[in-house]
Amino acid sequence: MTKLDTALLFYRSENPRIALKELSSLVAKSPQRLKYTLKQWEKEKLIYNPFSIVDYSFFGLHLFRVYFKGAYVSEKDKSTILEMLKGHPYIVSLYELSGEYDLVVEMEAPNASRFNKELKKLISLTPTLNNYKIVVNIVSHLYPRWYLINTAPAAISLGPDWIGRDVIVGGDRQIEAFKEEELAVLQAVHAYPLMRPSRLAKHTDLNIKTVMSLWKKLHRRRIVKGFRYVIDTNRLAIYKQRLFLRLHHLTPERETALMDFLRMQPNIVQLNKTVGDWDLELDLEALDKGVIRSVTAELREQFQDLIQAFNSMEFYQYYQKSFLPRAVFGEGKS
Repeated sequence: MTKLDTALLFYRSENPRIALKELSSLVAKSPQRLKYTLKQWEKEKLIYNPFSIVDYSFFGLHLFRVYFKGAYVSEKDKSTILEMLKGHPYIVSLYELSGEYDLVVEMEAPNASRFNKELKKLISLTPTLNNYKIVVNIVSHLYPRWYLINTAPAAISLGPDWIGRDVIVGGDRQIEAFKEEELAVLQAVHAYPLMRPSRLAKHTDLNIKTVMSLWKKLHRRRIVKGFRYVIDTNRLAIYKQRLFLRLHHLTPERETALMDFLRMQPNIVQLNKTVGDWDLELDLEALDKGVIRSVTAELREQFQDLIQAFNSMEFYQYYQKSFLPRAVFGEGKS
């Protein structure tokens, strides 16, 4: 990909709702040309599955990540299982890894009991899902894909204000109470992340002023934290890998140093703090596979006193991604 293409990919994936006029100014291309290019990207599914970043912790939900081993053998089995999982009201994300575990399912539930009940239902329907590992997600940090524009995260003044330097989802939040109108807007934004306010008004049967007011309040309260596209890293020749770290001897000072180091790496696009067999999951992306090796080596060298165990798996493909389960809106709940 050319430098200009990567810049376009950066801004478009960082904000699917960006207006063509603003995008044109950022990448120095005409709106007409950009419109054609973006339509082609969407048609070929180089960018797909636009999603809203909604902080599920404000709803009193917890995220459970299930790593399945040997979930399927044939492509036909995989397609059948994926279709079944996509319809589940508590599942928010589905993706495939290449390594020890092949399928990852993320579920959000109000408590461990509900999660366990839903997981057992899935296993009873699909016996091949009986070999798995569970981690509980504490908090996630979502970082921009700075590597696409060859920029270090330290350049915090770069670009428009809507670029989230560190979008934090999950953690210890006070549960919010939502009015019926707010839930209606959230449900519409969750289902149709690219829908404009005028269409949101028609979809929710609310007037445009009410929708705009609710929209601003949800952003101001940090319930809705942004919008993103999933990108097809395989077809775009982007290397993507997940690192798993188990830590020990962790002092507050060393933890701060570790988090600062990770935040400043342009190739780290997501960090998950977890409870389970490991303490950190790091998603790395790069246009050159050697960069991932270099970042990994530097991480292990600088923090060898903290890293007790280390593993990695290649990231293959997303099949579904969101941050709020349909069960929140009463869809499919039993």
